[in-house]
Amino acid sequence: MFVDDAMFSVGDLHFSQGDGEIAFCGGIEMGGYIDLRVDVIKGGMDTYGIANGPAFMPGALEPAYSRFMSFVGVSYDAINGKHSYMDATLAFQNACLNAIEYLGKFGYTAEQVYLLLAAAPVEARISAIVDIPNACCTLYVPTDIFDFDIMPSHGGPVRTDRGQVAL
Repeated sequence: MFVDDAMFSVGDLHFSQGDGEIAFCGGIEMGGYIDLRVDVIKGGMDTYGIANGPAFMPGALEPAYSRFMSFVGVSYDAINGKHSYMDATLAFQNACLNAIEYLGKFGYTAEQVYLLLAAAPVEARISAIVDIPNACCTLYVPTDIFDFDIMPSHGGPVRTDRGQVAL
């Protein structure tokens, strides 16, 4: 950007990466080019009331998923046995750990699930920050990336076929 004080940047490209960067660098990297259109609106941040961060419209993403298994975490530190006041980072970590434990029941190792969550199109949400002292985060895992049913059933976790993930 060749404009003083433009405060514009673009990140690196990922073939696939879920919300939250679960494994920090766990997305699938790729080379590529960015075709970007920018409209400059003088005084736009003040005009639209955006104080300190960007607003943008993401591009169309395919495939789009509509069925999810959701995992919840709250800001409770099980190791120390105490609540961590409104800690969304801890709540998100607990949601991820719940997903890792759950999907491990289908025969995956913890490492496999961790990498899967890092690269799959999962959706991370801060679901509640009003229930003091707990923050609550959820991790939505699209069920259609699996070639078997991961939904809970009376028969327990059953992997009915190859158990491969189709990203």
